[in-house]
Amino acid sequence: MKQAELIFIPMPFIGHLVSTIEFAKSLIDRDDRLLITILSMKFPFIPTADAYTRSLTASQPRIQLIDLPQVDPPPSDLWSSPENYLCVYIENYVPTVKNTVTDIVSSNSNSGSSRVVGLVLDFFCVSMIDVGRELSLPSYLFLTSGAGFLGLMLCLPSRHDQIDSEFSELDPDLLIPGIVNPVPSGVLPTPLFNKDCGYTASVKLARRFRDTKGIIVNTFRDLEPYALDSFSDGKTPTVYAVGPVLDLKGQPNPDLDEAQRDNIMKWLDDQPPSSVVFLCFGSMGSFGADQVNEIALGLEGSGHRFLWALRTPTSMPFADDVLPEGFLDRIKGKGMICNGWAPQVEVLAHKAIGGFVSHCGWNSILESLWHGVPIVTWPIYGEQQLNAFRMVRELGLAVEMRLDYRNGGDLVLADEIERAVRGVMDGNEVRKKVKEMGEMARKAVMDGGSSFISIGQLIEDMIGSS
Repeated sequence: MKQAELIFIPMPFIGHLVSTIEFAKSLIDRDDRLLITILSMKFPFIPTADAYTRSLTASQPRIQLIDLPQVDPPPSDLWSSPENYLCVYIENYVPTVKNTVTDIVSSNSNSGSSRVVGLVLDFFCVSMIDVGRELSLPSYLFLTSGAGFLGLMLCLPSRHDQIDSEFSELDPDLLIPGIVNPVPSGVLPTPLFNKDCGYTASVKLARRFRDTKGIIVNTFRDLEPYALDSFSDGKTPTVYAVGPVLDLKGQPNPDLDEAQRDNIMKWLDDQPPSSVVFLCFGSMGSFGADQVNEIALGLEGSGHRFLWALRTPTSMPFADDVLPEGFLDRIKGKGMICNGWAPQVEVLAHKAIGGFVSHCGWNSILESLWHGVPIVTWPIYGEQQLNAFRMVRELGLAVEMRLDYRNGGDLVLADEIERAVRGVMDGNEVRKKVKEMGEMARKAVMDGGSSFISIGQLIEDMIGSS
């Protein structure tokens, strides 16, 4: 039988690339009929994405990487809305992508060695559905967030058609198909509150979700059964829950400092089991001096051991200079601060870690569940507030510190931080539920598990649909 080729078009954000490329690898591991080509877009403001993509695909002979030439960026005045800017940037790539995909299809047709069976698109790249249509190729959406976020996106267009208005903090709680509890407007993604910025772009993206042949979600049935069942409504393309898709080796990081990594792991080796709370807030999670001061005082007050990946804005002095006076002496032996970066996956897997103060990015949530580490919620941007709300109120898998915090919002005070750290480190009920969910996550991807079956169904649908 001819080999079947999938063309992936990911967003060059590290958080999106991790799960997209790991998913591509899981497909070729699963079925030797598949070949994958990844089209790599160039965004000058994400200079490390290229090297990262290469490092992840280097040892995969059945994954081919094609570098697309950089296109003209949108006018800088669009940057007031990152979502809008990104959508326009990607639309500028449509002609280049169309030419590249046409060349691949033509080359395969001439050689007779394989056939292209579909496009797999990041949700920011849904404008590429039109490329697929012109070439009679089905498009599949790969969602790097959870099924709850998918529920929100699917209901956005109909709400917009009725109300034609962005959201307001004063709106009543929202009933979203796929989310058990009514959702307070305060935990909706920030872009939805500004019509000229992210709201219009979000609605435009959401309108295209149902134009795909299937929606692939990085989740698993035991985690989000209510959401996944809600999509069997006859109006939504088939939803494939294929997760957790994780890079368990730990992503190579441009800030990687081997000496710092070794110091971190050696320090953790000397700590008792489940005794350390880990604080890490993703690539965009930096705090100003006042907030750093409150975190330090809260950690000290909690009395618990901690490992803190402290990222500060580039305009601020070195992290040590913004800590309370005498803090480093007082916590010696009980706490470790690493400047900027820590090997998150490796840290979460360590037996010394007992809790995780996190920004609630979806990858981080899945990593913490996999390793059975309960989360304290401190969302910052994107859909993280919605993730935090569902983890606490719907799923009971996290300890609440803040659900509606946004980048640059009110100070989270030391006593709140102290209380939440004690809650996660001393709380047995959430820990027990997280450990159980971690076992379910592992079963989902094993032979016969729900995600294993879902991936098999997806492969048959893709290869059969051609």
